[in-house]
Amino acid sequence: MEPRQLELEDLYDLRRVRNPVVSPDGERVAFVVTEADEGEETHRKSLFVAPTDGSRDPHRLTRLPGAGSPKWSPDGSALAFVADRERDLDFRVGKSDDGDGVESASDEAGDDADETTDDADETGDDDADRTGEDRPQVWAFDLERGGDARQITDFEEGAKEFDWGPEGERLVVAARDPTEDQREYLENRREDDGPVETERLQHKFDGHGWLDDVTTYLFVVDRETREATRLDDAYGGGAMEPRTGLCPAWSPAESDGSRIAFLSNRTERPDDSGAMDVYTISPDGSDLRRLTDGDLFVSDVRWRPDGERLAISARDAENWYDSADVLVADPDEADWTSVSAALDRTLSRAGTPAWVDDDTLLAPFADAGRTRLVRLRVGGDPERVYDRQGEYRTVTGFDVAGGTVALALSSPDRPSEVYTLPTGAVNAGPADDDPVRRVSDLNADLRAEVETPTCERVRFENSDGEEIEAVAYLPADFDATDVADAEEAEEGEHDGLPLVVNVHGGPMAYDSPRFGFTETYWTGKGYAVLEVNYRGSSSYGQAFSEQIRGEWGPREADDIVSGAREMVERGVADPDRLFVTGFSQGGINSLYVITRTDEFAAAAPEHGIYDFHGLYGTADTQLWYENDLGLPWENPENYRDISTIQDVDEVETPTLVTAGEEDWRCPPWQAEQLYVRLKKRDVPSKLVVYPGEHHNIGDPDRAIHRLRTLTEWFERHDPAHPETDER
Repeated sequence: MEPRQLELEDLYDLRRVRNPVVSPDGERVAFVVTEADEGEETHRKSLFVAPTDGSRDPHRLTRLPGAGSPKWSPDGSALAFVADRERDLDFRVGKSDDGDGVESASDEAGDDADETTDDADETGDDDADRTGEDRPQVWAFDLERGGDARQITDFEEGAKEFDWGPEGERLVVAARDPTEDQREYLENRREDDGPVETERLQHKFDGHGWLDDVTTYLFVVDRETREATRLDDAYGGGAMEPRTGLCPAWSPAESDGSRIAFLSNRTERPDDSGAMDVYTISPDGSDLRRLTDGDLFVSDVRWRPDGERLAISARDAENWYDSADVLVADPDEADWTSVSAALDRTLSRAGTPAWVDDDTLLAPFADAGRTRLVRLRVGGDPERVYDRQGEYRTVTGFDVAGGTVALALSSPDRPSEVYTLPTGAVNAGPADDDPVRRVSDLNADLRAEVETPTCERVRFENSDGEEIEAVAYLPADFDATDVADAEEAEEGEHDGLPLVVNVHGGPMAYDSPRFGFTETYWTGKGYAVLEVNYRGSSSYGQAFSEQIRGEWGPREADDIVSGAREMVERGVADPDRLFVTGFSQGGINSLYVITRTDEFAAAAPEHGIYDFHGLYGTADTQLWYENDLGLPWENPENYRDISTIQDVDEVETPTLVTAGEEDWRCPPWQAEQLYVRLKKRDVPSKLVVYPGEHHNIGDPDRAIHRLRTLTEWFERHDPAHPETDER
């Protein structure tokens, strides 16, 4: 059967595989699969488990929606996870909801302690109307006894983070614990649509909504009795808590010295600080210790298996361009040493550092436009490993345990699937046999039906003479030797492809060769797609990222335009059929491009920012802008200089503008302001606002609408499209 073009409705058949977690003995791997539910028009997350040797197909553990964050018990006999499924029968029958089963680890702390804590809202505004009946809770499968999962927690505000105790009989759980006054306020907000009241500086966060003063504490929960004991000194706080959570991590050491690590901000002004510090506490709630001093933004904590060392993922708290490094220390001394700084690369979000032995960790790093594994040694230099991965596969998920490495790998012709290899095989080089074993192939049917693009890395010089890298996706049957060269293009004889320059957000992010639904759809319709890792992107070293600090726009735009011109010169793109789009920072850059050049036939800045001076205080990222640009009343020119809204009179390019109605990072009024100014100047323009959406496009039907709308806009303004003259 000949492969067919990818259709928009194929989104409902795509399974996104993420978050592999290896069992302690290395013999099984659990992972999360996200699927689009056409009936409910939402995404569902399910848990799967499979043998790491690939001997059996993955088994779906959960069929109800909303499962995630799987963690194996220390002996591998149980698998816990977070889900917002219907309450367990034990909790629905014969049990009150008035706080029974929750104790305090301190007789001295009470409601007053709660009220004075400046903390972030972890429930999110998606949860605002939920009752305790359907908030996320911790559940666990007993894999030895079998049967359905058993609910472990029953917090009225739900639970989203947890870790196992070393004996497997207790868990540490992060959960919000409102006072009576706070509970009354929340009920008024949720049930009666009451007013928002806040005295917080960090008063909102995208995906969480308006933040309140409810404190998130750690609780120790007995797995069997399900009784929860609050650790009164173990609480979160600060502007960054909605981003990181508390990251509770219980030391694996089964001894009196066992401790729980977590993140918090206890600085003088937590909402005015980008720091997240590491603390440890005894499981009985005593002996709180602070292990970092407020100058780091820590986003993860991992104990060595013997509990004698900690590894953390951290960057400078004030410099958002700083590379995220792996630091290790003896928790009793807290003398932190970076084991990755010599690499000059930043940790990837594909997974967290994992201990392999007493002195060695593996971690996924962003490296020259891909995510790859790096071996880190205490007292040694970092070493890139698994060269057999190649330049056209990227890691999208990672874990290590029991001598087994689990990877979620994606390539342009394959959506992410789970693979495993022995830890000793990570040295495999380009000429070696690939040591990975395929564990999942959940997208086999879709892959067999659909034509996927060819992909190549494109390197070119920008106007400053610097080499810039991009990823190009091309229709499967395209041959650049069949089209006219660049000289003929000037005479109007070019028959290259229409080109969409798809600009990534961030800006501290990067594009890598992987399966993309958008890229596959566009190449199936005959477009070439170029994704430029412009100056400011991560994965090329900190100096490359920091080039744009305090001056957004000109360098990124130059790199984007230089990339489009390179594709024209190579005979791939038709110079009259160039289009530019991007989401978030990609939207910011898209508008900057068309204020500086009219080379693009149409543009589509999505969910962007165009007036930075007016933005300060209305988005959730004022700390970032303050560290980048200063305060707007002290350095107003910095904010004005990067605001493209003042240059709209230079725009002649037809422009589609999109926004999320509840986007707290790039608020929708930014899109409205741009749209009205374009319309007043009679620039062909269109505004699309997605009700209820945050800084993303979450619902499948809206994701389909977005891609269809972008494509139709490009077709409408494509001088060579067959239907252009009819519109």
